[in-house]
Amino acid sequence: MPKHLINPDQWIDRYSDYLFNFTISRVSDREISKDLVQDTFFAGLKSMKNFKGEASERTWLISILKRKIIDHYRKINSKKGQAEVRMSYNSNEEEGDWLEERIADPFDKTAEDTLENDELGDAIYSCLEKLPEKQATVFKMKTIEGLETETICNELNITASNLWVIVHRARTAMADCMEKTWFN
Repeated sequence: MPKHLINPDQWIDRYSDYLFNFTISRVSDREISKDLVQDTFFAGLKSMKNFKGEASERTWLISILKRKIIDHYRKINSKKGQAEVRMSYNSNEEEGDWLEERIADPFDKTAEDTLENDELGDAIYSCLEKLPEKQATVFKMKTIEGLETETICNELNITASNLWVIVHRARTAMADCMEKTWFN
């Protein structure tokens, strides 16, 4: 089998616009999107030896970028809000297995094929569209936009405890939907 070569000198010219547009549609913040694309290129450079040529160079970079986006949301969800939901509403340990924790590591050889699938983002947004309007709005504001609890409560005229109930229900529905549509 011939050795598959990639050309990182061309990445910015060839892929930066595509990767940025892919990211901004999922993160909705220009600076964070730029950072995630930059992190993707850096991670690609560090793991060039892992490129097998089974997918195109762009698909390989997208798989790395998807992991960066997931890590971004994992970081957001690991803060105080996620802890409050777990403490207040989880009586079953299995409910703590959040969607973000179920995504495989892209540098794990067995995860490579799964992460190359361009449908993950579409599946997440498809599940998000199935939520009731208020749940979807609160979920987007808290999880995707990273807004503070007080800001969301003031804007939507709800209490903090109501917010956390809505977030918990949205996360549970998202996890169930993703379990049915993505993980099976």
